Amino acid sequence: MARESIKARERKRERLVAKYATKRAELKAAGDYEALDKLPKNASPVRLHNRCKLTGRPKGYMRKFGINRVTFREMAASGKIPGVTKSSW
Repeated sequence: MARESIKARERKRERLVAKYATKRAELKAAGDYEALDKLPKNASPVRLHNRCKLTGRPKGYMRKFGINRVTFREMAASGKIPGVTKSSW
């Protein structure tokens, strides 16, 4: 499980990206790269990293569910994810 500070840092980046998204788009369309350079580094969407929303684990992330594979398996086995069942044939 990731440290709380790492998860908090990622949430902060997500908020910054959302805050500056329209401004970044306007500056890019205008071609004003000097002003783009003055925006905070963490406002760039490239700096975001997909992490599990529950544990913060960076690897094995499943985009469709927003969680990692280990957490997904535990939740699916206990029936906490609607529409997901263990296959058998």
